[in-house]
This record gives sequence, structure tokens and C-alpha cells, in this order.
Amino acid sequence: MSKRVLLIIGGGIAAYKSLDLIRRLREQGVSVRVVMTEAAQRFVTPLAAGAIAGERVFTDLFDQAQEFDVGHIRLARECDLIIVAPATADFMAKTAHGLANDLASAVLLATDKPVLMAPAMNPHMWSNSATRRNFATLQAQGLRFVGPNEGEMAESGERGVGRMAEPLEIRDTAMALLNDGPLKGKRALVTAGPTIEAIDPVRFLSNRSSGKQGYAIAAALAELGAEVTLVSGPTNLPAPAGVKRVDIESAREMLEASEAALPLDVAVMVAAVADWRPTNEAKGKIKKGAAGVPTIALQENPDILATLSKLGKKRPKLVIGFAAETDDVEENARAKIAKKGCDWIVANDVSGDVMGGAENAVILITKDKAETWPRMAKQAVARKLAGEIAQALTTKAPRK
Repeated sequence: MSKRVLLIIGGGIAAYKSLDLIRRLREQGVSVRVVMTEAAQRFVTPLAAGAIAGERVFTDLFDQAQEFDVGHIRLARECDLIIVAPATADFMAKTAHGLANDLASAVLLATDKPVLMAPAMNPHMWSNSATRRNFATLQAQGLRFVGPNEGEMAESGERGVGRMAEPLEIRDTAMALLNDGPLKGKRALVTAGPTIEAIDPVRFLSNRSSGKQGYAIAAALAELGAEVTLVSGPTNLPAPAGVKRVDIESAREMLEASEAALPLDVAVMVAAVADWRPTNEAKGKIKKGAAGVPTIALQENPDILATLSKLGKKRPKLVIGFAAETDDVEENARAKIAKKGCDWIVANDVSGDVMGGAENAVILITKDKAETWPRMAKQAVARKLAGEIAQALTTKAPRK
């Protein structure tokens, strides 16, 4: 029996791409039923969408003929996956708050099927705090996302993150969800965020890592079907849907939690682990006094990446490290892959706005090659890396 997708086309200029998405899905043997919002019909016509989908398009919650034949409850249930493309800022806000005043929003509120959203909007709208809250709410509710990507906006000529993912990218993500994903049955570990090393009860050593890239990678691996454990230092991010999060503070706690996640097929060590910790943590707050500035002795933290890379028979099949560099990025990353004993290194230049920002530009370094990826949204980096991991773990000769 063929897979069935309900495609909700939202009201944005990117709606024209959804016509190609219908065709791409049907090429894979997927049947597509289409719901269009009122705003979407200002950009593409139901006639065009219906002609490509091969059946009539649904548009009106209060159409008696449609409700009698195929009501919104049937639309919500008679599918294997719902895709919203484009998902506008308005539609995301409605969904996050449970509004259901049209056919598309009523379908989403009534469904028990997985939902994949492809956001598309102006970069300022995407970065607005209200949209970010709605995005976090929808992720916490279990909705999956593909994009948005970085690029030029069709309506304004501005550049930034907000461009809808391309139809092939949406199709590939959808097919992974429909087919349970190429990583089904695989166990993955992702470390993310900073570690904090206590100086006294109120002060600590740490770094600027937001955890965004690691969380995105955990989400992307889960979307491909992996059983993911996310070991996270302190962040303000919600746990990705379908991911087991283990909260830690120190590097020693992160190592302990990582070892507890064994056995593993892949370990992706994204966390910005503090290299040093105070040798002695003060039991009480260190007070300013006549003695002047205190001297804090430091000692090295355990090397989590090297430890997992050298576990012998317990070693994950694929161990991937991250190298946050400010100078000689590729050279330093190559030295790290040799020293740590891992399989791949993802190197990134953090001298700009990468730490805490929405985008990243990385070099994927294996033992015999290096690939420079263009600057893109961290979610796009995560999906691309997850695809590389899936290819390596599902072929007889994984690339090294």
C-alpha cells in the first residue's frame, strides 16, 4: 500500500514550490492530498495543485459538500504524514496556540499523525522573539521541521534565514519519516552545550556555547529514525522531539553520562567542554579581602572525545568530534583528528557570530578528504551531517 501525505499549502510566495513538491512526492509513489489556506490561493490556484496531485483540493472548513464527503477529521486521519509547506509565521502561531478557525488549522488540531513543517518568511519575522517562542512550542509538541534555509527572499531581495527548504530537501525528509528512517535501530549519542566547572558555590568557569548546533543534530538524527541520547550542559533549549535528554553540568558528569549511553553506533561530540576545572572547589563563596585577587589553580578535565574514540571493543562504530577554532581552522582540526583517534571532525570558525548564532559554516574532515560546506542554518548543517552519518552506517564501506 502506497504512503499517503496530506500537504497543507500556506499563504506565502514560496507556495509555488509546493507544486514541485507534490510532483517530487508522487515520483516516489506517494499519494498526495492537498489542503490550501485562503491566503495560499492568492499565490497558486487549487486547479494547478489538483492537476498535479491528481485529485481535488480542499479549501473550506464550511463547505457542506466537502464535509459530507471528506470532512476535516478524515483529512486529519487518512494519511501517514502531514506536511505544511510553506509554514508561515501566522500559521505557526495559530498552530502553537491551538487555534482552528479554518480547514488547515482544524486538520492539524484533529490529527494524530506526524507533522513536518517547512517554515518560510522574512528573516526578521523568523528571528522575531514571538516566532522563536512558537517554534520552540511546536518542537516541544513533537512537530518536525525542515528549514528554513539562508538565502535571498523573493519578495524583498533581503538575505537571511527564512527561505523555505527546497522541494527535494523536504521530500527527502518526508521520505525518511514515512519509511521510519535509514537510522532505525541505530543508537546515537550527541553531546551539546557548555560544561560549567565550579569555582565556589556561586562562580564557575564556562564558555559561550548555546547548544543550538548539538540540539539540531540530535533532532536530525531522530528524524532519520535513530534512538538518540542527548547529553546536554546548561542551555535554554527544549529537548527535541523523540530524543532522550540527560542534563549535566561538569565535564566529568558529561563523560559519565556518555559512557552510560553505550553501546552506540555513532557518537557526535558537539559540546564545548571546558578544558580545565579548578583543582579545589571552595566550599563557601570566595570573599574579596585584604589578600587581593585569589589564585585559582586549574587541572585538565577528562578528554571525552578521546576516551570514546579509544574504547576498544566498546567503541562506537563512528565517532565524530567538533573543532571550534579561531585560526588555522582546517590545520588544527586535522591535528585533532589524529590526536583524538576519532573518525571525523567537523571544524568551524567561531571567531564571528557562530556561538549563539543561527548559522554555521563548517568543514567536514575525514581521514582522507575534507569538504567545505557553505554557510547555512544550523538545522541545515545538522540535516546534512545526519545524512552523511546515515550513509556511513548503512553502507558496507563507511567513508573514513
